[in-house]
Amino acid sequence: MPPETNPNLLVGFETSDDAGIFRINDKQALVQTVDFFPPIVDDPYTFGQIAAANALSDIYAMGGRPLTALNIVAFPATTMTPEVLSRILLGGADKIHEAGAVVVGGHSIKDKELKFGVAITGLIDIDKIVRNSGAKAGDRLYLTKPLGTGIISTAVKRKAASAEDTQAAIEIMIRLNNVASELMVKFAAHAATDITGFGLLGHTFEMAHASKISVILHYDKLPLLHNVIKYAVAGYLTAGADANREYLQDKVAISSRLKPEQAHILYDPQTSGGLLIALPADAAMRFLREANSRGLSVFEIGEIIPQGRAVITVD
Repeated sequence: MPPETNPNLLVGFETSDDAGIFRINDKQALVQTVDFFPPIVDDPYTFGQIAAANALSDIYAMGGRPLTALNIVAFPATTMTPEVLSRILLGGADKIHEAGAVVVGGHSIKDKELKFGVAITGLIDIDKIVRNSGAKAGDRLYLTKPLGTGIISTAVKRKAASAEDTQAAIEIMIRLNNVASELMVKFAAHAATDITGFGLLGHTFEMAHASKISVILHYDKLPLLHNVIKYAVAGYLTAGADANREYLQDKVAISSRLKPEQAHILYDPQTSGGLLIALPADAAMRFLREANSRGLSVFEIGEIIPQGRAVITVD
């Protein structure tokens, strides 16, 4: 894609940020994103919720407030009933409404495979934009959701996940990142991104590369969904993780003490994952206290260091 040169485009796609930002006046800008994918759960309503929460997360990762949503649907009308589509759209709409936004329409086509997603437009204060490119040496890194949804979703597709583990993953995927976004803006986060298809290491690499710094991640501090190691050992792995590993092979140094299934979780594609937030050290404790007071689980998983030979080190 050729670079865009409009002076009102404050954030484009050059640094792999989560959403585009376009200035509309001296103080405010529109923040926009789109995402869609095939089902990762059996229940249509739940699928709609997950897809909408996943799209909303890009707005929250920039520090924005969602306003409107447009549905995007590819539907196999010859093999699925209209009731399935109705439940998907209802699940998406309920999650959009929970975010304080409204569904203003959308577009559908007939296709052989079901796909659903949402295009979101939000509003953001220009002086409060949080990009993935502002991390600084000395920052603490926080993650706001456990890892492992890709592995467990694979186990779900193969009818191997327990009902309890399935529900735990669903609850993580439908949870909005709104509170995390609000707090990271309040405590002046230097950078943020959400953890989705490129996995923890892929999105951490985007932040490190854009910010021209290096990152140390502490494996033992990573929050993991219950039994995710068990499913990884059993072979419920994702092709996406293999693609992420191949791309990052010369960019990451992982401790030799980690077993293959532990390392795989680092590359595991997430759906509607948490925010990865780089906070100045002097704001970290205040951020943690307020997050805890509001019922938000946050996990300190690493720190930012000056740029070195390895972009990311996992110890």
